[in-house]
Amino acid sequence: FPKIAPEVRSSLNSLYAEKGIEFLQDRLKSEDPEYHRYVDLANPHRLIRALEVCIGTGLPYSSFLNVRPKPRPFKNITLGLRARRDELYTRIEMRVDQMMEAGLLEEVRPLLPYQNLNALQTVGYRELFRFVEGNGSLAEAVSEIKKNTRRFAKRQMTWFRKDESILWADHDAPHETLARMIEEKLEIEKHEN
Repeated sequence: FPKIAPEVRSSLNSLYAEKGIEFLQDRLKSEDPEYHRYVDLANPHRLIRALEVCIGTGLPYSSFLNVRPKPRPFKNITLGLRARRDELYTRIEMRVDQMMEAGLLEEVRPLLPYQNLNALQTVGYRELFRFVEGNGSLAEAVSEIKKNTRRFAKRQMTWFRKDESILWADHDAPHETLARMIEEKLEIEKHEN
């Protein structure tokens, strides 16, 4: 998809807040009737994304779907690093504490008026927005950030485990071991082609 000026999405988010989802549905129907037929019309994020592309490019969103990607002059190798769950969770908790010490709360406060934007619907911001609005204590917000980050990490691992092409290694494996794994994979692929 082409890059679209961020103002387009901001404008659509404002229109959605002002006029509701029916406005987005009607606008998409006129901009891209084909995509309108099968998109989840109850999902404002999908409607806004499609309209953003229509408005930003002057082309229907559906014209960008199912387009064959250009061939790339290389193959990629994905290397996944794994750690024991307890170690991963300890690192997550330490990282959240570091982010808080580095000023995450101060970063969030001026963003409160924009909390409904897609980019701010992430772990860390949501919990701190609730705290800034007076819902719960800071300790509860930080605890929720840690819990939700652990859940997110668990979902990510489930997702990545489905990809059989990933080369998995322990996170603390020596660089030489990782390099050897990649070299072996390249050698196998060279013989397969």
